[in-house]
Amino acid sequence: MTDLSLSDHAIAGKTAPPSEARAFRLPTQWLGVAPFFIFATMFLVLPTLYLVLGAFQNAAGTFTFDNIVGIFDPPNLSNYMQCQYDSWFSWVDGNCRLPTILAAYWISIKISLASSLIGAFAGLAIAIAIVRGGLPNWIRSATLTFSGVASNFAGVPLAFAFLATLGRLGLATVILNTVFGLNIYAHGFNILSFWGLTLTYVYFQIPLMVVIITPAIDGLKKEWGEAAATLGATTAQYWRMVVIPVIWPSFLGTVILLFANAFGAIATAYALTGSSLNIIPIVLYAQIRGDVLHNPHLGYAIAFGMIVITGLANVFYIWFRTRSERWLK
Repeated sequence: MTDLSLSDHAIAGKTAPPSEARAFRLPTQWLGVAPFFIFATMFLVLPTLYLVLGAFQNAAGTFTFDNIVGIFDPPNLSNYMQCQYDSWFSWVDGNCRLPTILAAYWISIKISLASSLIGAFAGLAIAIAIVRGGLPNWIRSATLTFSGVASNFAGVPLAFAFLATLGRLGLATVILNTVFGLNIYAHGFNILSFWGLTLTYVYFQIPLMVVIITPAIDGLKKEWGEAAATLGATTAQYWRMVVIPVIWPSFLGTVILLFANAFGAIATAYALTGSSLNIIPIVLYAQIRGDVLHNPHLGYAIAFGMIVITGLANVFYIWFRTRSERWLK
């Protein structure tokens, strides 16, 4: 019988061949994403840092909080608070006015919130219809294709389209007036007003909502509906107790994303209303480009405030999105 053990010292003493030195290899796997990081650093990170630093500097380059304080305009803010106090106790509207920059922030927040809510509910209805409404597949593909294009249609072309459609001599305005005898401008509508700009923003908010929320609705499993039906739940109960709680985080996160999308828009608003509607991006544009009160560092502070608001909006969006993905994976 042959002994197969390593009893032979000559065999046992043999060592494994030395491992070959690993050849140096360039990290080529990073070359594909390098343009993205370079682009993001040059056009996002560095300009943001420049604005943040400029917000806390004066013309001489020294550190100061005057620019941040200038946003609130303490003397006029104090007058506004006193006016509100007097109006509250006298029951008479004192026509109190916020300081210019704070008023611009406030109207931008209202327009962004109104357009995001309208766009979110309308887009959600469209997404539900094309995903779970039993419509032909070509309706879904056509709607998603159009939404992908329309969500990026903004700026001067969008402003011109709405002026040509709903302006005082726009196509829809003339048809409503001549065919139906309805003069929308005589009833208070104005394309250059709060609701006119909100309606214009809704044009790209609805498609963006459709594009973002459709995957969340696709993630609703058929097994959930079958299980609910097996347990005796009605369709209304299924939607109220299963569907809405599951897609609610995605819905809220998308509303916040739409808010941030509208809050930072300037090209459409400036091309449509000019300076007739004093939203915060237009105030920032005037400060940076130079008006009679040219103060670039105050403009940096205004931009810093916008960065804070949109940054918080994106943080909440990511948080809500993370919560929704727990169920939709």
